[in-house]
Amino acid sequence: MTVLDGARERWVHTGGVELCVAELGDPRRPTIVLVHGYPDSKEVWSEVAGRLADRFHVVLYDVRGHGRSTAPSPLRGGFTLEKLTDDFLAVADAVSPDRPVHLVGHDWGSVQSWEFVTVKRTEGRIASFTSMSGPSLDHFGHWINKRLRRPTPRRVGQLLGQGAKSWYVYLLHTPVLPELAWRGPLGKRWPGILERVEKVPGGDYPTASLPSDAAHGAWLYRDNVRPRLRRPRADAYAHAPVQLITPLGDAFLSERLYDGLELWAPRLTRRTLPAKHWVPRTRPDRLADWITDFVTATEDGRSGAAAKGKYADRFGGQLVLVTGAGNGIGRATAFAFAEAGARVVAVDRDAEAATRTAELCRLIGAPAAWAETVDVSDAQAMEKLAATVAAEYGVVDVLVNNAGIGLSGSFFDTTPQDWQKVLDVNLWGVIHGCRLFGRQMTERGQGGHIVNTASAAAFQPSRALPAYATSKAAVLMLSECLRAELAGRGIGVTAICPGLVNTSITATAHFAGVDATEEKRRQQRTSRLYEMRNYPPEKVADAVLEAVVHNRAVVPVTPEARGAHLMSRFAPRVLRRLARVKPPL
Repeated sequence: MTVLDGARERWVHTGGVELCVAELGDPRRPTIVLVHGYPDSKEVWSEVAGRLADRFHVVLYDVRGHGRSTAPSPLRGGFTLEKLTDDFLAVADAVSPDRPVHLVGHDWGSVQSWEFVTVKRTEGRIASFTSMSGPSLDHFGHWINKRLRRPTPRRVGQLLGQGAKSWYVYLLHTPVLPELAWRGPLGKRWPGILERVEKVPGGDYPTASLPSDAAHGAWLYRDNVRPRLRRPRADAYAHAPVQLITPLGDAFLSERLYDGLELWAPRLTRRTLPAKHWVPRTRPDRLADWITDFVTATEDGRSGAAAKGKYADRFGGQLVLVTGAGNGIGRATAFAFAEAGARVVAVDRDAEAATRTAELCRLIGAPAAWAETVDVSDAQAMEKLAATVAAEYGVVDVLVNNAGIGLSGSFFDTTPQDWQKVLDVNLWGVIHGCRLFGRQMTERGQGGHIVNTASAAAFQPSRALPAYATSKAAVLMLSECLRAELAGRGIGVTAICPGLVNTSITATAHFAGVDATEEKRRQQRTSRLYEMRNYPPEKVADAVLEAVVHNRAVVPVTPEARGAHLMSRFAPRVLRRLARVKPPL
C-alpha cells in the first residue's frame, strides 16, 4: 500500500487525453501540484506528498502517456511543451479554480514546469515554483550559445562536461531502440539499477507501468529538446518566485547549468543537497521541509525568504547537532549553522549555557533550535539523547562532536583517574556520538556528515600534554577509520584540528601534579597566552562549515596547526625535538 492509495482520484480531459489526478489533504488549503519526471509516474512523489498533506492540498497527476493517464495519438508531436502546458492549466483549473497553485517539478516535471512558469498564459495561475534536477530548455539553449560564442577553456570544459552527462539524451533520439530496451531487459532491471546506483529504497516504486511510461516518455525528448535548444525563447522569465534545489551528486546535470539563473528568475532561492538525482525518493524529508518553508513564505508575502548566511543554500533547514555547544568553538559552530538557516540542537552538560546557545541560534537565523543537557561520557545518557532527538526532531544531517576538556601535566603526574576522565569525555564522547547518531544516518540511507573536534595536539607531541594529545590523536584516527567505512554510504567524516584558540577551555583545564593554588595560577597564565594569541572560535566554526561542504578529511585550523600538520608528515624528527621543550608555565 502506498501513500497514494488513500488519495481522491479524478480524471481531467485535455487535448485528446485523459489525465489521472490524485489529491491529498484539505482542498481549502494552499494547493501544491507535484509534476513527475522521466521515466516516472506520479508515484515518485508518494513519500513527499504524504509529508505535505497535513498542511496543504496536494495534487499529483500522471503526465500524458504515463501511469494511468492516456497517451496521445499519434505519439509524435503529442508531447510538445505547448500541449504539456495545456495539461497543467486543465489540472490547475480543476483542482484550484480560484487560487494560484504552488508548482513543484522534478526531472522532466521540472523541465516542463519551467515552461509553465515563464509563458504569459499562465500568469496568475502559479504562486511559486520549486525546481529540481530539470533546467528550462530555453535557459539551457542560451547557456550553450553563450559558451559557443565565447569559448574560453573553462566554458569549453563546462560544455564537454554536460555533454558527457547528457549521453542518454542522444540515445533517446534514436528511433525504436529506446522503446525496445524499456519494454524488454531495461524495464525489468530498472528498479534494481535505481536501488544499486541511486540508493533508491526498494518497495512499491517504480510502478508496473514503467516500461510503457518510459517508451512513451521518449517523445518528451524528441518533441522538444532539439527545437528549443536551437531556438530558445528570449522571453523565458519566471513570473513567480522560484526555489532551485540542486542535488550535488546528480549524474545527469551539472551545477554549472544554473549559473546566471538570477537573470531569468529574479526572485530566486537556491538550495543544494548532497544527494543523487532521484531526491523525491532518497530525500523526501528534506524536500518536504524546503517546499513547506517556501510555500509558507510565499503565502505570507515573503516571496520565499530564506536565511542569508554564506551557506544558506547548503544547510538551510538541515538538522545539526553540536555537543559542547555551551561556549567556545561549540557555541560558535552552532551560531554559524544557525546563520546558514539550519535547525540546531545545542548539547552541553551545562543546561543554562545550552539553553542560551539555542535562544541565540533562533535570533541569529535558525528556523528552530533546541537545548539538550547531557554528559557525553555517559553512554546511557547519550543513548537516551539519540532516541529523543530522533523522535522529536528527526535524524541528524550534520553531527559535530565537539565536547572536550583540557588536561596538562607530565605522564607520571597524570593519575589513572585523570586518564579516565579525559578519555571518557574527549574520546568516548566522540565514540558515543559517532556510534549512535552515525547509525541513525546509516539506517536512514540518505547521507550526512560527522565532524569530530580533535586538535593540533593529535599530530604534535608534547611532554606537557600526554593524556590530552593521546585522546585527540585517537579521535583523529577514529575519524579516518570511520570515514573509510562510511564513504560508500554517502556520509562524510571530518577531523577538525584547531591550534591555539581563544576559548574558556584553558580556564577550566586540569593541571596534574600541582595543588589547587598552582593550578589556578597556571590556568590564568595559559588563558592570558591564548588571549594574546587571540584566534577567535568563529574562524574554527567557519572551517567546520567549509569542511562539511567540501567533505574534507582532516582540517588543521590556525597557522601553527597547519605548520605542525605539515611537519608531522615531512619533518617528524623536528616535531619530536620540539616536544622536549618544557612549556613556560
